[in-house]
Amino acid sequence: MQFSPFCARNLTLAAAMVGFSMSVFAQSGQPSIASLAAAEAQAQAAQTTEVVRRLSIDDAVKLALEQNLGIRIQRIEPQVQDVGIALARSFWAPTLTSSVQKNSQTQQSTSALSGSSSNILNGQFTTNVGMNETLPFGGSYTANWQSNRFTTTSLFQNFSPQLTSTLNLTFTQPLMRNFSIDQIRQQVQNSVKARDLSDIQLRSVITQTMRSVKDAYWDLVYAIDNLKAQQGSLALSQQSLKDNQKRVEIGTLAPLDVVQSEAEVAANEQGVIIAAAAIQTAQDALRTLILDPGAANFWTITFDPSDVPAFREETIDVDAAVRTALDKRSDLMSAKNSLEQSDVNIRYFRNQIMPDVNAQVQYITTAAGGTLLSPVDLSNLSSTQRTVLGSTGFGNVLGNVFQGAYPNWTVGVQIGYPLGSSTARANLARAKLQYEEAQAQYKNLEMQVAAQVRGIARNVVTNQKRVASTRASRELQEKKLEAEQKKLAAGLSSTFFVLQAQRDLALARTTELQAVSDYNKSMVDFEAVQEVPVGGNIGGITTAGNGALQTGGIIRSGGN
Repeated sequence: MQFSPFCARNLTLAAAMVGFSMSVFAQSGQPSIASLAAAEAQAQAAQTTEVVRRLSIDDAVKLALEQNLGIRIQRIEPQVQDVGIALARSFWAPTLTSSVQKNSQTQQSTSALSGSSSNILNGQFTTNVGMNETLPFGGSYTANWQSNRFTTTSLFQNFSPQLTSTLNLTFTQPLMRNFSIDQIRQQVQNSVKARDLSDIQLRSVITQTMRSVKDAYWDLVYAIDNLKAQQGSLALSQQSLKDNQKRVEIGTLAPLDVVQSEAEVAANEQGVIIAAAAIQTAQDALRTLILDPGAANFWTITFDPSDVPAFREETIDVDAAVRTALDKRSDLMSAKNSLEQSDVNIRYFRNQIMPDVNAQVQYITTAAGGTLLSPVDLSNLSSTQRTVLGSTGFGNVLGNVFQGAYPNWTVGVQIGYPLGSSTARANLARAKLQYEEAQAQYKNLEMQVAAQVRGIARNVVTNQKRVASTRASRELQEKKLEAEQKKLAAGLSSTFFVLQAQRDLALARTTELQAVSDYNKSMVDFEAVQEVPVGGNIGGITTAGNGALQTGGIIRSGGN
């Protein structure tokens, strides 16, 4: 087992707790051997199960980037948005259709020209292959190829079997509405913006987590240093108690002063216990930020910080920090992203109020072939014998189709315009109002960001002055205690004033530690506030077009 200064602190804490128990039992006159043994066993168990890890603040940040659950969760969001982009673009994917059909028909003869047969037998075998696609520039096409083989016993058909093949190509291009933007392009562009937003949010979560890790690290350092200060106060009060007991023995001090010293020792023992509990709380806060909860030693590992809370006075450039925040703050970048989505929605709604004008081009070519039969002899209908005059194979039929032997072109324009109020106009009016509201919110957000940066900068300057002030106060309290101790030794002071000086020194030490810790945390906040909100999101932007009404189509909402 690796022993470190932190292990020593735990052993000191256990000894202090045992000493406190002995002090109480000594005063009550009822010492408990079982209680002392239990406390000793507990200290030994803590020592054997504890895994101490030396940790710097940079190591803590690195562990958080690798194992923090919040970051791991947020890293999935860009992948989700990538799927969203692929889903939106899937509406541009071509669709292939095909079918095969066979039909048999027995038809009752109703004409004298049908011959002697009472029934007409028809057979048909049809294959169809088609493709349709909506193109990224708004146009769409359909392509259909159909082949048919038809057999019949009817005397009126010249071919049996008859082979036909038809190629049908249609292209439609919007000229006004849906020309520059349509629902698919609106959704794709907003999906890309949502993907960009997920990257912004990921950077925000990483920065927020790094800030939380650094704060938790300095909180742990403060808790450990506070325990040392409390232990120092306890040792000082214990030494005073021993000195006063000697003075009582030689008759230079009243026994009441010993009681006051014992009470001070008990109070300081309580402070040590509370400070030790604060360390455990700080350990839990740090491990939940930087460790994988699935690790076997998650709750048993203990961190021993290697970085000390050094005080280095920094020069704060508030104006530069405000400019950086206005350029890099995640909430402002998210607001800009929302405004960009609003621009997309407004362009779409403005386009939808235009007339629906579509140009259409259609090309159809059909060819036929098969086995050509001789005509029916109308003078002798009782004879149904027909001779084969010729045959055209399916290959020749296909050649005629794809070479355009029999083309049929159709070119036209379709125009549609809604009469009266329309959903598109209502959506556009609503989106414009929401956009104006979002712009005002953005200006307000910029003001709040600047105010927050300036406030954090003032905290840094204030904490700098606090450190200098508390340090001077602690040095003065040390001199005051030393003076009171000398006066007490010369009989010019009392135990009360010495104990009061000890309390003042303990408070001054704790206050100085807190000021240094607050200064380091305020520097962390000053770095973070230029990239993310500190203390929660201070504003948001509503995307114009959210909740828009739709009259139909593939997408149910006009916004993100």
